[in-house]
Amino acid sequence: MYDGALGDLIDELGQLPGIGPKSAQRLAFHLLAAEKIEVERLTSALHRVKEQVRFCDVCGNVSESERCGICRDQRRSEELICVVEEPKDVLAVERTGEFRGRYHVLGGAINPLEGIGPDDLRIRSLMTRLQSGETKEIILATDPNTEGEATATYLAMLVKPMGFKVTRLASGLPVGGDLEYADEVTLGRAFSGRRDVD
Repeated sequence: MYDGALGDLIDELGQLPGIGPKSAQRLAFHLLAAEKIEVERLTSALHRVKEQVRFCDVCGNVSESERCGICRDQRRSEELICVVEEPKDVLAVERTGEFRGRYHVLGGAINPLEGIGPDDLRIRSLMTRLQSGETKEIILATDPNTEGEATATYLAMLVKPMGFKVTRLASGLPVGGDLEYADEVTLGRAFSGRRDVD
């Protein structure tokens, strides 16, 4: 619909995940109307993130050095490793303030339809980490969808025979939710994961 630089910008923004054609168009017009200094700050931030941000050599989380801040933190327990799919999942778990162990970021989930198998994930590096002998429990915190469940099942089959305690995050009804709006899978998991009332 738009030609030239504006059309190119809309096309590029539309390639970003979660940005549809209308959102891409809104963002492009916002940038067009913005002060030049605002656009330069955005451009600078994009360049810096590509030049400075990398993935931690140990866990795969985002970092600006070889090891991320969590892996460098001596107060965190080596006995627990929480396995997540993406770096954004680390942030989600950290916000709870409940976990003081280490992480391992897989870089995705097993998804045969997309051509993603176990060899495409950071599973080999997880197995190498587990050979240190310091880890006692693996917490599988993959997404509660088909791909996440397949990944968790695969990892459990690999790790359990090695003698580690393997746990999965509980899933069920959200706080403040209504039963009538819960889907069958969520409600079923809530029933199977029920616990004693103190």
